[in-house]
Amino acid sequence: MTVNGWLQILFYSAILLAVTKPVGIYVLKVYDGSMRWLAPIERIIYRVCGVDPDEDQHWTRYAAAVLVFSAVSLLVTYFALRLQSVLPLNPAHRDAVPDRQAFETAASFTTNTNWQSYSGETMMSYFSQMTQLAFHNFTSAAGGMAAAVALARGVSRRSAGKLGNFWVDLTRGTLYLFIPMCIVLALLFVQQGMIQNFHPYITATTVEGAKQVLAMGPVASQEAIKELGTNGGGFFNANSAHPFENPTPWTNFLQILAIFIIPAGLVYAYGRMVKNARHGWAIWAAMFILFFSGVATAYWAEARGNPIHAARGVDVVASATNPGGNMEGKEVRFGIANSALYATITTDASCGCVNSMHDSFTPIGGLVPLVNMQLGEVIYGGVGAGLYGMIMMVVLTVFIAGLMVGRTPEYLGKKIQSREVRMAMLYVLVFPASILLFSAVSVLLPAGLKGLNNAGPHGFSEILYAFSSTTANNGSAFAGLTGGSYYYNTTLGLATLIGRFAMQVPMLALAGFLAERKQAPETAGTFPVTTPLFVVLLIGVILIVGALTFFPALALGPVVEHLLMGAGKLY
Repeated sequence: MTVNGWLQILFYSAILLAVTKPVGIYVLKVYDGSMRWLAPIERIIYRVCGVDPDEDQHWTRYAAAVLVFSAVSLLVTYFALRLQSVLPLNPAHRDAVPDRQAFETAASFTTNTNWQSYSGETMMSYFSQMTQLAFHNFTSAAGGMAAAVALARGVSRRSAGKLGNFWVDLTRGTLYLFIPMCIVLALLFVQQGMIQNFHPYITATTVEGAKQVLAMGPVASQEAIKELGTNGGGFFNANSAHPFENPTPWTNFLQILAIFIIPAGLVYAYGRMVKNARHGWAIWAAMFILFFSGVATAYWAEARGNPIHAARGVDVVASATNPGGNMEGKEVRFGIANSALYATITTDASCGCVNSMHDSFTPIGGLVPLVNMQLGEVIYGGVGAGLYGMIMMVVLTVFIAGLMVGRTPEYLGKKIQSREVRMAMLYVLVFPASILLFSAVSVLLPAGLKGLNNAGPHGFSEILYAFSSTTANNGSAFAGLTGGSYYYNTTLGLATLIGRFAMQVPMLALAGFLAERKQAPETAGTFPVTTPLFVVLLIGVILIVGALTFFPALALGPVVEHLLMGAGKLY
């Protein structure tokens, strides 16, 4: 580890803190209706789509709208990918996407996961990238924001279970939040050298005289929403390790800032929505502590390097001419600190874009991204999804605090009773059930083992990572697993759907139940949710739930790898 590396991490942290409040205020104005500078366009959209913007939907109707919109858009994308060969903007003459891969891709992008078992530059046409994948980048992100805002309304008001209007929330998130911010960010990316064109692929001659095909395309526009929407699907197979997709240190910094900027601002906005800004900052603090702990651990592990490499003569000591540590799978232009920072941020959020290969990290370095996802990606998390996942943990925290003092738990004046706890527990249990059951079946079936390029604990880690990533709607991967088979296209696609909708519906039910509760005044027995004690207890609940659920599986994968590496054995 170097002073320069720590300064980069601290600089990022300071900028994130500085932008949280102004972004949060903007988010608040978008969803309370006071941000109306595109009102004429907004009204046209409602008129064309037949939406009544004044309708206040019951939580069941809100959830139904989420499911119907997602199902229809998934089917549209599936058929567009199957018909890709006859659709326009296909200068490389890409064939139709195979049925199993079209299903997985459509499910993945609909759920904001963007898991890619294909190489973008060799399988997808410009039309598919722009009209289908980028479309879902906007709408799946806006859908997650809408769900989080609905939960905030459920907590803050008494409205007979009504949470607002999904179609309005979806439109405002897309129109006022993601499109303007993406235009600005895409222009900054282009200024830094990221490509944005419709050229056919270029055949270039290298200095050695060999021929190389360079993929072209509208990269900057898709890259902007990839990060701002915490989507993660790369235009190129190498994702943000590709120089056309992430050409400079400044584009790298803008990308990792864009991943967290809306989730962090939304936490502040949530505090204002529920009329308790200090509570919003308490949640933000818990997220930041978990984030910083993760990046410090990953940076330490990668800067320490692999002792097996050192024993074989590789210099792992940092110096003025040598980055040291474990540089395998990392871009020299970003180095260890920015690779560890990027890996931590992208798996804290449900983003999944990468500027290095997580499969090449040391066991502990790779453990950090894996644990980030298995905690439910509540550390800022995906746009919307991270906040509502954290609020579910807050509900469990105040429930446990209530049990400690023998009182009916309260959260911001709302009684937490049996049906609210049932929804929170359903939310918590669906997540590990999907990851662990799919992983267990995959290590037993020949079809699951067939895709592995590594045996032993690392092979198990690759399977566990894949189902953690898809269920958590993240999309990053330990690339040693070949996921383009019928088995993995099907199971990973199903995992993305479970991780999104089987968790979103209980959350919306909880929001509806809270909206039906009367507001009760705080008393001396009310557990405060703005204090350092609350932050510590919240972090403890998150870690205990994650540890109790996943530690046995992690002990068979990254922990065993680490012990083998320390003993000087290959794994």
